[in-house]
Amino acid sequence: MSFDYQSIDLPVKEVIPNIQKGLANSSTLIVKAPPGAGKSTLVPLALLNDTWLKGQKIIMLEPRRLAAKTIANRMADLLGENVGETVGYRIRFENRISDKTKLEVVTEGILTRMIHQDNGLEGVGLVVFDEFHERSIHADVAMALCREAQEVLRPDLRILVMSATLDMPELAKMLTAEVVESKGRQYPVEIKYTGDSDSFLLPELAARAIKNALTEQKGDVLVFLPGQGEIKKCEQILKQSLSGVMIHPLYGQLPPYQQMAAIMPNKEGKRKVVLATNIAETSLTIEGIKIVIDSGFERVAKFNPNSGLSRLETVQISKDSADQRAGRAGRLSEGTCYRMWTTATQSRLDEHGIPEIEQADLSSLVLDMAQWGISDPQQLTWLSPPPKGHVAKASDLLHELEALEEGRITQHGKQLHNLPTHPRIAQMLVKAQENNQLALATDIAAILEERDPLPKESGIDINLRIEALRRFRRDKIGGKQFSRIEKIANQYRQLFKIEANNNSIDDFETGLLLAYAYPERIACARPGNNGQFQMANGRLASAGHKDDLAHEPWLAIANVNDKSGMGKIFMASPIDPKDLVSLVKTKEVITWDTRLGGLIASKDLRIGSIILKSTPLAAPDESQLIKAITEAIKKEGKTLLNWDEDIEQWQNRILSLSQWDKSEQWPDVSVEKLLENNEVWLSPYLNKVKKPEDLKKINLKEVLQYSLDQKLQEKLNLLAPSKVEVPSGSMIKLNYQANASAPVLAVRLQECFGLTETPTVNNGKTSVLMHLLSPGFKIVQITSDLKSFWKTGYFDVRKDLRMKYKRHYWPENPLEVEAIKGSRKRNNN
Repeated sequence: MSFDYQSIDLPVKEVIPNIQKGLANSSTLIVKAPPGAGKSTLVPLALLNDTWLKGQKIIMLEPRRLAAKTIANRMADLLGENVGETVGYRIRFENRISDKTKLEVVTEGILTRMIHQDNGLEGVGLVVFDEFHERSIHADVAMALCREAQEVLRPDLRILVMSATLDMPELAKMLTAEVVESKGRQYPVEIKYTGDSDSFLLPELAARAIKNALTEQKGDVLVFLPGQGEIKKCEQILKQSLSGVMIHPLYGQLPPYQQMAAIMPNKEGKRKVVLATNIAETSLTIEGIKIVIDSGFERVAKFNPNSGLSRLETVQISKDSADQRAGRAGRLSEGTCYRMWTTATQSRLDEHGIPEIEQADLSSLVLDMAQWGISDPQQLTWLSPPPKGHVAKASDLLHELEALEEGRITQHGKQLHNLPTHPRIAQMLVKAQENNQLALATDIAAILEERDPLPKESGIDINLRIEALRRFRRDKIGGKQFSRIEKIANQYRQLFKIEANNNSIDDFETGLLLAYAYPERIACARPGNNGQFQMANGRLASAGHKDDLAHEPWLAIANVNDKSGMGKIFMASPIDPKDLVSLVKTKEVITWDTRLGGLIASKDLRIGSIILKSTPLAAPDESQLIKAITEAIKKEGKTLLNWDEDIEQWQNRILSLSQWDKSEQWPDVSVEKLLENNEVWLSPYLNKVKKPEDLKKINLKEVLQYSLDQKLQEKLNLLAPSKVEVPSGSMIKLNYQANASAPVLAVRLQECFGLTETPTVNNGKTSVLMHLLSPGFKIVQITSDLKSFWKTGYFDVRKDLRMKYKRHYWPENPLEVEAIKGSRKRNNN
C-alpha cells in the first residue's frame, strides 16, 4: 500500500516532511495545526510507510466516537479502500479491523485497555493523540501510561500529540518534545457580539439569532448549545417558524444515521442548520458551514468528592474553545461567527478549559492504575495531576466494592476491570453473574448508561424503564429512544453469551442489583416519610411525596443529584430489607454530637449510616472518646470552647512577635492551626469531658500558655507583656493586633503625668500606640510619640478637658506633677 499525500490539497502537507524527520530523530513530537489543516487524516496516512515504523501499527486516539468513525472512513476513502482494511476503528462495543489493519483509530478507554493487555504495546510503533487540547480523562490516562511504557519498556515507541489550541511551551517542556506548526488555511471569520444571554433562555435566544443570521448571511449554520435539552427545544421552535431549511440535531447519543445527516450536505441543496453540542467543536468537518452561532456555554460533569456524586453543570466556555468554535465558520471560505455574549464577557473568559481529570469521578482511573500495579497515581508523570481528594474518594469506593485491598487490585477487581464500563456497573454485572441475574443486570446497565428514555413525569421507578425496554424488544412498542438502549443491552448480552429475557420482573431483584452498584445509596424512609429517605452515606434525598415509590420503606437509589441538604432522586427501585442482611455490619460508634448533648458511645447494627439498632456501649475506649471530641472541635471550630478575648490576645502576642522578628521560631497559633492540631495541646485536659458545658469549663488561656515550653513562656512575657505599668502605679492591659501593628495602650491621661517616653515592647524595638483617655474613658488623643504630645498637643487637649471636667486637676506642666490613679479633684485655692 502506498499513499501520495502530496496529491491531497490540504495545508498540513507542507509540514509533513518536518513531522517525518522529527519522528525519525526523536520519540515524541507535537504538531500544532488549526482546524481544517488536515492533520487528523493526512498525517497518520503519510507516516504509514516510514522506515522508523518498521511495519508496526499506528494507534490514533480520538476523544469522541463519532469523530473516530468519521476520520477512519475518510482515511479509508483517501486510500480507495473500505474501513477495516488498512485503516480501521475500535470504539466501545464496536470495531472494524482485520489482519490487514495498520492504522487503528480508537476512542473511549480502548487504548488504555490495550496497554493493560500488553504493557509494551508490542507491534505498535506510534501512538497519536489527536485533538489533545480537549484533555479528556482517557487521553490523560493513556498519555501517562504510554510515557511510562516508553521510559521503561519501549524506548522505540513514538508518541505524536496533535492539536489546534494548546499551551505548547508547557506541553513541549513536559514531554521534552519538538513542536512542528502548520499555519493551515483558515479563512477570515468576522466576529459579531450580540450581547450577554441568560443561560435559562438559550433555546429561544439561539432561535432568534439563527433567524437573523439566515437573513443576513449565506451558507449553512452551525449552532453550539450546551446539551440535548436546549437542542431539542431550539429545534422545536425553529420547525414551527422556519420553512425550506433543514434542522439537524447533533449530539453523542443520536443514532449514527442522524449524526451523518447532520455532517453531510443536504442532497436537495437546501440550507442546513446544525444544532450541536461541543461534539462539533473539533475533528468533525461539517460540509457547507459558513455561519457559526455560539451560545458560549457547555455542559460538564463535575465530581464532588464529599458526596461521591457527579453533577452536570452549565458553564461558560474558555477562550480557546470559543476560538475553535469560531474557526468552524472559516474552513471553506470567509465566514461569520455570532457570539451570544459581549466583548467585556469575552475579556473575562478563562484562557483554557479545565481538564476533565481535575473535575471527574476517578474510580476508573484508580482501577486502571491498580491494574498497572500503581497504588498512587501521583507516581506517574501527568500534565495535570489527578486531585488527591478525588483519588482518595475513588479508592474508598473501590475498597468498598472489594476491587482493591490495601491499595492493591484483587481478583474481583480484575474481573471488574475487564468489563468495558464504570466499576459500579461492572460490580453489578459480576454479582449478577454469580447469582444468575445477568439478563436483568444487562438491561439495567444499558438504562443507567444512557439518557432516561421516559418523560420526567413518569416517576423515579427504574422498573418502569425496564418494562418499557422489554416491551420494545418483544413487541416493537416504544420510541426510538429505546433502540440505543437495546443496542447496548444486546452488546452486554453478547459479552456474557446470554439470551434476552422479556419476562415480567421482580422489583426487589432490581433493587438488590442496584445495591451492588450503589451500596452507599441504599436508603430507608425517614420517620413521617413524605417521600424523604436517608441514604447509607448519611445524606438525605427526596422522591417527591406524589411519586409511586414515595411510601416505600426501603429504596436502592441509582441516580440522585448532588444538592446540599435534601437531594432529589431521579431513578430508584424498591428493595427488600431481607436482601440486605449481608450488608448489615456491627459497629462500635463513638462520636460527638453537640445537638444531642455531647459524647455518644453506642454499639450499632447499621448499613452505612442507616442505624437499624443501637445500644449504649458499656466501656468505651477513652482514647476513642478523646479522638471524637478533638475531631468535633476541628469541624465545629472554636464555638465549642471558651474562646474569649484573652485567648485572642495571647494569639496576637505570639503572631506579632513572629512578624516583628522572623528569625525567631514562634509556633503558628492561628485559629485554623490551633483547631487543626487541637489534639496535641488539648487532649490531656479532655478525659473528664462528656458534654458541651464541660468543654466551656476548661481554662483555655492556661492550657494554651502551658502548651509552650518554659523558655518560650518566659520569652513571651518578656518581649510581649500582657500589661505595662504607668506612673500612677496601675498595670494597664495592652491590646495586641492580629496584623502585628503596634499594640494599643488605652490609659487615662492623668495616669501618665510624669511619663516622658512612650512605653515599648519587643525589647524596646516597638513603641506602643497610646490611646490617651479622659476621666470618662473617652479617647482625647492617639499618639506613638508621647514626648512630642507633652510639648505641643497637650495644651489644646487641656483646654477641652478643663471645660468638660472642671473638677479635675489639669496642670500646666504635666511632667512635674504626680500621676493620678484615682480621681483627685481640682484644688480651687
